[in-house]
Amino acid sequence: MPQELSIIIVNWNTRDLLQECLESLYKTTRVPFDLYVVDNASTDDSPDMVRAQFPQARLVVNQENLGFAPANNQILKGIHTPFVFLLNPDTVLLEGAIKGMLDFLKANPDVAVVAPQYLNKDGTKQNSFDNFPSLATELLNKGLLRTLLPGWFPSKRGNHKGPLEVESVIGAAMMLRQEAFREVGFFDEDYFLYLDESDLCFRLKKAGWRCLHLPHLRIYHVGGGGKKKVRAEATIEYYRSLYKFFRKNRGWYSYVLLRAFKPLRIFLSLVLSGLGTILTLGLNERFKVKFLTCVKLLEWHLRGCPDWMGIQKGPTPVGVENLQPLPKDVK
Repeated sequence: MPQELSIIIVNWNTRDLLQECLESLYKTTRVPFDLYVVDNASTDDSPDMVRAQFPQARLVVNQENLGFAPANNQILKGIHTPFVFLLNPDTVLLEGAIKGMLDFLKANPDVAVVAPQYLNKDGTKQNSFDNFPSLATELLNKGLLRTLLPGWFPSKRGNHKGPLEVESVIGAAMMLRQEAFREVGFFDEDYFLYLDESDLCFRLKKAGWRCLHLPHLRIYHVGGGGKKKVRAEATIEYYRSLYKFFRKNRGWYSYVLLRAFKPLRIFLSLVLSGLGTILTLGLNERFKVKFLTCVKLLEWHLRGCPDWMGIQKGPTPVGVENLQPLPKDVK
């Protein structure tokens, strides 16, 4: 009997988190699935760990860090299960989460994407969904918007009792309907990291599909994973993706305004975090990290947003293990 569900995990230098994620996946998942682990040129022996401890996984090993969208597309273009679950390695699954999402998609044929409630390790809620980026969300205070206009800008602070239709889900653990996915196309590979799921949800919404947050289903999400080690570079990638989203989906007028005013907000953050660093004698790590990140961001803008700054990526996937049929040059 053909499988209904494929699970794809894209990993980059999160060996221990990936191990914990895979252990929770096999411990809690009560439905049959095919598992694909795509490693983006990790240097922490992640592939060896997968080979040794999870030989049933179909492992893809890239020589370069391709980013989230291209790495997922590697697998998505070759599989045809009705449903696909995209999972970050910095997650720990709880009992019933995967089956609950799968059952919901089966029961609601007009829904293309679902995602659960993400939890911090202490059990507090994370933002699991978001509005599409707009001038309001990017140039105003998003927290204030969520407080004053919760109907337009919902957040984790809402006491959501049941399924909630949202503009976009956060892609740490999102389940997709293949029919909808193939109708609007794969992930846009112009996005290296960040907002690729927002771009996908944007296209799905335009095509008439729905995206839902399922608050009764929960998973732990550490957040950041390998990107925590290169925080400034990862932030540059977020801004690069943000500008691409506006250029593609918001029109030239909004794009120009964003490019004009966003650096001013970064400069203001730099000044405030710099003052905080000075006043706390450099002992407050949050102020210090924010200040150094803003310095790097402003440098990137002043240099003209060059491609070589940020997290580097490469062009070619080279190694595939446990995929059928195996390429002849794979040993």
